[in-house]
Amino acid sequence: MKTKHLIIHASLLIIIMMTFISCSSIVKGGIAVTPFDKEKYLGKWYEIARMDFKFERNLNNTTANYSVNTDGSIKVENRGFNYQTKVWKEAIGKAKFAGDPNVAMLKVSFFGPFYAGYNVIALDKDYKYALIAGQNLKYLWLLSREMTIPEDIKLNYLKIAENLGYNISKLVWVAQDSATHATQR
Repeated sequence: MKTKHLIIHASLLIIIMMTFISCSSIVKGGIAVTPFDKEKYLGKWYEIARMDFKFERNLNNTTANYSVNTDGSIKVENRGFNYQTKVWKEAIGKAKFAGDPNVAMLKVSFFGPFYAGYNVIALDKDYKYALIAGQNLKYLWLLSREMTIPEDIKLNYLKIAENLGYNISKLVWVAQDSATHATQR
């Protein structure tokens, strides 16, 4: 009986460990940007496109703002305007480096101890445009410091995503407009 409980506990521990390890992973074939400068990455980013998922469904004018928490982790403030309910939605989380802070491979959490992969896989030298991959092909974001992105950069980032196996025809192209952003509190 004691052996049976020990096996069950060991099995649960292995499952939990595998869950946490997989949460900080990168999509197969993806390579995180190196070197990466956290300080240059901080600040406000506009979401240009994303793979749709439950927490951002029906949102436009979405932004992410990154700042440093007192513990050194990165505060993540995601905001978007629900165009159906006409209400701003906000989610606050935190990100940590999955390993070396010079590598843009992070893990982000909005729900306590549960983390998901956040990997910057393309970034221009001025830190104005970024392509973010999750841990699998369900998560992808195209970000810009401005409400738009130059066509050549957009096409380059889409090609990178497509080469990794993303179905870019499923991207949601996010509406960004100054008037709606002005209503944000």
